[in-house]
Amino acid sequence: MLFCATSAMKKNQITSPSSAPDEGLIAQIAAGRAEALASLYRQTNSSVYGFALSIVKNSADAEDIMQETYLRICSCAGGYSPQGKPMAWILTIVKNLALMKLRSQKPVSPLEDWDPPDGRDHFRASEDRIVLAAALRYLSDDERQILILHAVSGLKQREIASLLELKLTTVLSKYRRALKKLKSHLMEGERC
Repeated sequence: MLFCATSAMKKNQITSPSSAPDEGLIAQIAAGRAEALASLYRQTNSSVYGFALSIVKNSADAEDIMQETYLRICSCAGGYSPQGKPMAWILTIVKNLALMKLRSQKPVSPLEDWDPPDGRDHFRASEDRIVLAAALRYLSDDERQILILHAVSGLKQREIASLLELKLTTVLSKYRRALKKLKSHLMEGERC
């Protein structure tokens, strides 16, 4: 299984999610098929990285969590019980690893940037990255996580509420508040 995980990690390239992963990939990973892990990685890596970064606020730690997530997926795929939501299962792994990382560290500095040390491009243009990083710093941790889970991962608010263990109404209000804050922040920037 370790070979399965490392062969998919060798690509070490963040891509945009093309579609939500299906449970068949998890079953194939459990059977030891490296190409299934590589496919899952291509479909989910930006969501995994973005969610980890929204929690740990450090690109190096987010990258470590991302790699550990795929190792865990590889080793735990046999125990996955199909419920129709493999992305929620994956993001739960990310959340647990990120929280463990935070517990083991001293307090972290504010959100750095969205560029990991190896210079991989997570967004189309550098201006977008700069604006997004500045805007995300303006949000609270909950607002940033909810926004990333919805915008990057494509999760519905009900799924986000379950994943973050919040009430649906709380997620909806924090999402609306985050959008208002971003809009206000961006409008201020345009006036300057």
